[in-house]
Amino acid sequence: MKPRFCASKYRPLLAAFMASAIVGVSAVPSHAFQTDTAVLQALDKVTARVSTFDAQVNEIVRFGALAIRVRHCDRTPPEERPESTAFVEIDELKPGEEASVLFTGWVFASSPAVHAVEHPVYDVWLLECVNRPPPPEE
Repeated sequence: MKPRFCASKYRPLLAAFMASAIVGVSAVPSHAFQTDTAVLQALDKVTARVSTFDAQVNEIVRFGALAIRVRHCDRTPPEERPESTAFVEIDELKPGEEASVLFTGWVFASSPAVHAVEHPVYDVWLLECVNRPPPPEE
């Protein structure tokens, strides 16, 4: 004889699940604002050198054999949970060869491993998106 399913036993669990789902939906950032600079950090695994650098949107930044271009960078408003996201294109430049696409996609400051750059020598991740004043003209 099969045990009978008792729905009333699971009603509190179902109610808790539904409440958490509703709260989770309302916690999603409503309006992120676009910034002009991504603050990136990169690791050269051979030399153990960690570098922090700014990458202006739509400008190429070099790190070792990598060419990094940030296409979009935004962050949540101050009243919401802090989060920065950026759309990044990373190419590997080898001498005597054409550039090969290493990574294209979204990266998240709060979860650097979600879309990690997979490379035997380099790791690159997003720290934050900021607005920087333009450099002074000379």
